[in-house]
Amino acid sequence: MQFKESQKDMITAYYGGATGVLSSGIIWCIAGFVGIAFSNVASMAALFIGGSFIVPLSVLISKGLKRTGKHSNNNVLRHLAIEGLGILFVGLFLAYAMSQFNINLFYPVMLLVIGTRYLTFQTLYGLKLYWILGGTLILVGFALFFLSHTFIIGAFLGGVIEILFSLLIFKKSKVDI
Repeated sequence: MQFKESQKDMITAYYGGATGVLSSGIIWCIAGFVGIAFSNVASMAALFIGGSFIVPLSVLISKGLKRTGKHSNNNVLRHLAIEGLGILFVGLFLAYAMSQFNINLFYPVMLLVIGTRYLTFQTLYGLKLYWILGGTLILVGFALFFLSHTFIIGAFLGGVIEILFSLLIFKKSKVDI
């Protein structure tokens, strides 16, 4: 399978990644609500635990939208999404470590990490919108890092940004299947 075919296969299987971005945005918002209802630590735990459900949830949504939720075995891009998890795991550690010094740095660091990871999704899906999504999350992460803010605002900003971008990605990802 050639590169462009592989991107089309990814777009077809996962609705251009929109289902994953939507799932992630929902998890971020849930983490925000958990923070309001319980504590900052519970919010961080909700993001950590909820994050493990992003892929299964996105596959379920993809299948609900009549997509396969599975790429072809000969897709040349099949390893890229998994390789990007390294960025995520290192970022989770860094966000947690930073939160031990200043709890309000947890979500800004997570925004930087997730934004960086989304930059690779442009290659995965061939949608330049991922550069804009990644850049937006990175800019918001930097802004929150340097500005005074409440802990929970980062969770809601990340969630809302992802949900809004998922709608744009859904629109851009309509392919004949």
